[in-house]
Order: sequence, then structure tokens, then C-alpha cells
Amino acid sequence: MSKIFGFGETVPGYEVPVLNEREVRAAAGILFVFALVSFMNSWLMGNFRLTRIFVIAFLIDFTIRIFINPRYSPSMILGRFAVKNQVPEWSGAPQKRFAWAVGWTLAVVMFYLIVLNNVIGPINLIVCATCLILMFFESVFGICLACKIYNAFSREQAQHCPGGVCEVFTPHASQKVGAGGTAIVVMFLALIGFVGANWFPAAEAVAAAAPAAAPADGKCTPPDWAVAMGHREMWKLHNNCK
Repeated sequence: MSKIFGFGETVPGYEVPVLNEREVRAAAGILFVFALVSFMNSWLMGNFRLTRIFVIAFLIDFTIRIFINPRYSPSMILGRFAVKNQVPEWSGAPQKRFAWAVGWTLAVVMFYLIVLNNVIGPINLIVCATCLILMFFESVFGICLACKIYNAFSREQAQHCPGGVCEVFTPHASQKVGAGGTAIVVMFLALIGFVGANWFPAAEAVAAAAPAAAPADGKCTPPDWAVAMGHREMWKLHNNCK
């Protein structure tokens, strides 16, 4: 029976406690989906209800991860279920704890601002965007950005990083991007830019060609939440008030 309080698994052959990187990435992906939905709901609709709920859930989840045991974190349990048939990929637990402490700190800040004090402004967007970026890189690329600065604050160097990035290795020839790969990406982006500019005109051009009628009731005054977020002009655009 595993201990209730602890951080990481003891696996033969590993000098430090480790975590299953596949579970970690799956959990990050699950949280990223809900974070993105709540963020876009706030950004586009000005409804912060989902964001407040997610912040509370996120804070509880990370509190369990850090101060009790990652095994009992709801998102880690869901991630474990999702990858239960995959061979574990062990990564060092110490740097993960540091990275999760960063996420927990951001959650505490958001809880204080948006849940307790109903503060709406740029700081919220910056913190939310930071969380989204961290979770996106973790789940999609397996890159723990917060782990990158772990060595600067710890006497012990990070060990057993995903993909072996903590150890020196020689990349295989197939891993090199090279000039050809760079050229392909550049040409692809140029093509998409050309298509977007010539086939799909900007919203301003469409509006100029066929201006939409303003609301019949003439209510084109942005609400307070849109003004507080700096979305005055976006709100007018979405409500045909431009």
C-alpha cells in the first residue's frame, strides 16, 4: 500500500523519486482543455463564471499534488486512467515539484484576484495566458518550461528529464531540421499568409463593403466588464456597433 503523503515513486535504477511522464502530460492536457475553454469564455463573452470555477478546481488539484501526493490529484488520476496501457516513462520528481509550485503560486494569485476580489484586468489575462502556455508545452511537446529554471534554484541538478534533455546526447540525423526543413516551414507560412490576405478579406474590409445594421434599440454602449478588460472596441465590433 502506497503512502498517503509523499511525492514521487521509488523505482529501482533511479537515484531520485520519479513520476510517470505519460501521466503528467495527460493530466496537463486535461487541464489545458478546461483552462482554454474558461479563458476563451472570459475573453470573448466576458463571462468569468467558468474561470472562477476552474481556478478553484486548479488550486485544489495542485494543492493535493504538492502537499499530499500526486497519486491523489484528480487530474493525475484521470491522466493515469488515460495512459494505463502505456509503458511508463519515468522522469525526475524534484523538478516537477518545483514546476508545479510555480503553477500553484499562479493559481493562488488568480484565486485572490478573480475569486475573492472579482478583479478584472490585464493581470488576469497575463496570469491565465502564462498557465495556458505552461500546460500547452507540457502536454503537447513534453517540455516543462518551469523545470528549465529548476537548476538555478537547486543545488542538485535535475535528473531523468523527459526525452533525456538533462543528459548530453548526440541527436540522430532524423532529428535535425536543417535548411530544407526551415525553408519548407517558411514557404508554408508564406502560402497561408497569401491565401489569408487574398482569398479571405479582413473583417474591416467586409464591414466596409456591406456594413451591418446597428442594433435596433440603439444600445451600443459597452458594458462595464468590457471596458474594464480593454475590450471596448471589440465589444462594439461583435455587436455591430462599428
